[in-house]
Amino acid sequence: MNASLMTLEIWVIALGIVLMLADFFFDVAPERRKYLAYLGISVLGVLLLTNLGNDAVTGTAFNGAFVEDSLAIFFKRFFLVAAILVLFLASEFADKMAVSISEYYSLTIFALTGMLFAASANDFVMLFVSIELITITFYVLVSYQRRKPTSLEAGVKYLIIGALSSAFMVFGIALIWGTTGQLNFTALAQVAPEFVHNKIFLIGVLFLLAGIGFKIAAVPFQIWAPDVYQGAPTPTSTFLMVGSKAAGFVLLLRVLFTAIPAVTMQRQWADFLIVISGLTILYGNLCALPQRNVKRLLAYSSIAHAGYLLLGIAAVSASGQSALMYYLAGYLFTIVAAFMVIALVMRHLDNEDISALAGLNQRSPLLATTMTLAMASLAGLPPLAGFFGKFLLLKAVLAAGVANHGYYWLAFTALAGIIISFYYYFGVIRAIYWSKDAADLSPINLSGAAKFSIAICIAGMVWLGTFPNTVVNLADEAAKALK
Repeated sequence: MNASLMTLEIWVIALGIVLMLADFFFDVAPERRKYLAYLGISVLGVLLLTNLGNDAVTGTAFNGAFVEDSLAIFFKRFFLVAAILVLFLASEFADKMAVSISEYYSLTIFALTGMLFAASANDFVMLFVSIELITITFYVLVSYQRRKPTSLEAGVKYLIIGALSSAFMVFGIALIWGTTGQLNFTALAQVAPEFVHNKIFLIGVLFLLAGIGFKIAAVPFQIWAPDVYQGAPTPTSTFLMVGSKAAGFVLLLRVLFTAIPAVTMQRQWADFLIVISGLTILYGNLCALPQRNVKRLLAYSSIAHAGYLLLGIAAVSASGQSALMYYLAGYLFTIVAAFMVIALVMRHLDNEDISALAGLNQRSPLLATTMTLAMASLAGLPPLAGFFGKFLLLKAVLAAGVANHGYYWLAFTALAGIIISFYYYFGVIRAIYWSKDAADLSPINLSGAAKFSIAICIAGMVWLGTFPNTVVNLADEAAKALK
């Protein structure tokens, strides 16, 4: 069975259980419950450092359903960093929770567990179990502020859409298994060439991709994202945008390039991915233009970034896959930085209107600088991570354009989306520095933990954009697992 490959997952599950029981057994005072988050951060930090030295530990477990390879290692490190930063954010957001925050921390850890299993999924059963573990924990996390109607509404919407996406996924898996008799990705790849023209098999693939499309909020499966991201607690929105989205993309990479590469390499499937990517970019950017709520604006922005990430999938190349992973790394630090500012500035407000950021440069120069860098990185300005990520994705798409001119149209669409995004991203920056609507100019006091997590995010955005080679090399190595 080789269960030793699952040591990381076992430790994370144990941590989630400990955090859940700690408050019950030790009766932690409300003002001290943030120390439970620091405990989780410390343990995850140790696990991350330990994992950094385990590049050579690879193999399979559970009859090949669980695989530990360079791709899994890359994404597991990504998820650990994401969870650490989200726990920092949650500790600052704790005073907004009407119920026990320790349960919130433990559910975040359980969502992380699902993401870790998703990174190693090499079988449709493992794929479904991991993605359902992620989704079910987020059902609770999204509606955790149960006294807030918008949070409950977001939870109900996510539950309904999540159940629908699971139904699509299960039906697709059933059709694939019914036609091929295979659930393991490696075994399926060997027989898939025989079914590239089998309509039942192809319909199954479409249903499966539709289910994953819901998770990454790609057009036409994005309808849930704005309401859910806006209504959910800020740490939950952050983890959905980075963790859940990245889990969807690692599963998409596994399915398309490990399980059914014979299908993915077909010209019509490349055209299909081109269309989906282009529509997602345009939809997200155009719908973000009129938004005044910062979280809703970033929700539509997240849809657009799903489209940019799909450029790496649509390119159907190792360079595209590597660019996707690098882009996710930069996106992680950028989104956490933006939501950290939102949580700290708007923690006592009933809404997240852009006007609340007015005068932020006077209230807290650090938060103003952080939000400015985050918006500039999301827009794709050098020398930040967002610029180099978009450059790598566009480079991969243009390289594929030699064989299929549709990629040139996709690159043009992506550039148009980037130009459109300047308007709403710089609208946020304009509110910070030049808006005269500031109703409150009182200083914002930041805890040491908040300053530390913000420093990590700023360093990540600048370092990835200025010295990208380290992460690019790691992404290149991870992409080799898909060959």
